[in-house]
Amino acid sequence: GIEVTLRMFQHQLKSGIQVKRNYDGALPKITANGSELNQIWTNLIDNAIDAMCDAPAKVLEIRTCKEAGNILVEIADSGLGIPPEAHGRVFDAFFTTKPVGKGTGLGLDIVYRIVKNHHGSISFKSSPGRTVFQVRLPIAAPILEEAVQEQSTA
Repeated sequence: GIEVTLRMFQHQLKSGIQVKRNYDGALPKITANGSELNQIWTNLIDNAIDAMCDAPAKVLEIRTCKEAGNILVEIADSGLGIPPEAHGRVFDAFFTTKPVGKGTGLGLDIVYRIVKNHHGSISFKSSPGRTVFQVRLPIAAPILEEAVQEQSTA
């Protein structure tokens, strides 16, 4: 899904953005909604591209690996970074650091909700010149409480 998303942004990526891929080819399949995962990648990559508009070196890095029962996907950019005063609000609905008319403030809120609905987690680290969003999705689908209750009463 990440490669499909990158193709969708092909025109913007041609404007001097270097894309570095570091994919773990041996990752197991996970139970997930593919179109929702594509929304995650779309929002994160779109934000990364926007963040690099004034950066002297434009590098988008994408890395996948297995980590402690999860699939880890990292999307990093070489943009100006997220201001420290905004760190606590980046996942809030309607919050944006983009200029008026450029963003709705819903992209990261949507990403956060999709990740949580997949029983995963999302975090980020940001400083001038490097912002990394880390999405962790469980390899094993969590057992729903209703299913456990059904088994115990059978």
